[in-house]
Amino acid sequence: MKKWMLFALAALLGWQYMENPAWQSRFSRPAEAPQPSAEDRPPPAQPTAPSSPAPALAFNCDGRKRCSQMTSCEEARNFLQHCPGMEMDGDHDGVPCEGQWCR
Repeated sequence: MKKWMLFALAALLGWQYMENPAWQSRFSRPAEAPQPSAEDRPPPAQPTAPSSPAPALAFNCDGRKRCSQMTSCEEARNFLQHCPGMEMDGDHDGVPCEGQWCR
């Protein structure tokens, strides 16, 4: 009797899977798009010079000097490079906040 119940349950689930597209998309992989041939691809774009230089990061020295006041390694590096009197590079190797941000 158990075998018939399991068979009926499996048949019911299979029927639901075939009839319900939502189930099919949930349990199957999406179909892969065919790869375009070399003839179908457009020619590669010619590199052009940028019309304007990339904008510089908006950066200002706002008085923060210590690693505990920074939020990332990049921010600490910017402060160390552009602001005088920083207290973030104890061994003077050019890498700030080695114990906290720039490991």
